[in-house]
Amino acid sequence: MKIDAVDFFYVAMPEVTTDADGSQDALVVRVSAGGHIGWGECEASPLASIAAFVTPMSHGACRSVSASVLGARLETPADIEAIAAKVAYDSMDLLQAPHTWSGIEMALWDILGKARGEPVWKMLGYAKAHAKTPYASRLFGNTPQETLEGGREALAAGFKAVKFGWGPFGTGSVEDDIAHLDAAREGLGPDGILLVDAGQIFVADVEAAAKRLPALERNRATWFEEPFHAGALGAYAALGARTSAFHMAGGEAAHNTYMAEHLIDFGKVGFIQIDCGRIGGIGPAKAVADYAVAKGVTYVNHTFTSHLALSASLQPFAGLADHRICEYPVAPRQLAIDLTKNHVERDANGEITVPDAPGLGIEIDPAALETYRVDVRIEVNGAPVFVSPRA
Repeated sequence: MKIDAVDFFYVAMPEVTTDADGSQDALVVRVSAGGHIGWGECEASPLASIAAFVTPMSHGACRSVSASVLGARLETPADIEAIAAKVAYDSMDLLQAPHTWSGIEMALWDILGKARGEPVWKMLGYAKAHAKTPYASRLFGNTPQETLEGGREALAAGFKAVKFGWGPFGTGSVEDDIAHLDAAREGLGPDGILLVDAGQIFVADVEAAAKRLPALERNRATWFEEPFHAGALGAYAALGARTSAFHMAGGEAAHNTYMAEHLIDFGKVGFIQIDCGRIGGIGPAKAVADYAVAKGVTYVNHTFTSHLALSASLQPFAGLADHRICEYPVAPRQLAIDLTKNHVERDANGEITVPDAPGLGIEIDPAALETYRVDVRIEVNGAPVFVSPRA
């Protein structure tokens, strides 16, 4: 079969705020090939990603993503890898290309799985999908009391692990951050797994980040995520060398496998967190998972949007029994909830397992695509090159 069409649906909440919440809008991708339909989701600015698919060619190494995708053969996983290589080479100067391609790549795996009647994780070579321990991913509260209450809410909802991130952390005094960390531990109780995400707030300032280490150690954090810019590998390694109580974590900003490998090799992270909607899709994420296993690093998904993205992000490490912790969007905007007809639900033990269904096992709700629809029309010299499709 060949790829016949690629459609992008830009959807958004009625109001998008400055909150560090990626579930406020989405770019959903529908791919048609050989009579089958597959779905994917890009984790990036929707309009910029659409533009990367339709932009006119600037030169031979700066072509639209569509030039490498439409009409391409799709019969095996090797075909997906071949298209990925063509996108990487022909669109190497189009920096948004990996983000645009990521959603398309997910949809291609979804199509292959549906055509073969197999879940994606089986096509990746796994014999069994192991249950994962989801952590509730939420923002730090505006006050320590809000952070404490957030921990209690997650614990009452049955979560064994909670990640607090962004919000006011790192924007005020060290004492303010210590108060939030103490509140988070109090809210989770003595046995809850505490994860902390600094949202790159310290950029590359190791000394500033190090002032939070005693409080992180005292409150038994499992990891300290993205204290620095994604490329500040030396800063990651330097801060990680100052504590043996927990590990550095990062990787969500990686938009190719090399960036993830460098974070492992030179940043010395103990947890590598990969977003399938950014790194180029499921195939590259699986390559990073394999690399992490070989290096003794724990692979974790990065997912803060819909359950379509969640299912895609679970596939690359579904068969890794010892890599159990996973991100679970516990309080997304209504858009992310409504986007799919089914969800990856927690079981009686509070764990989740990737769907055992053909493809990604998640069904998009067309009504949500219309409800949250953002109409887009892109013209070049007066001629339309993109018009928002209908669900």
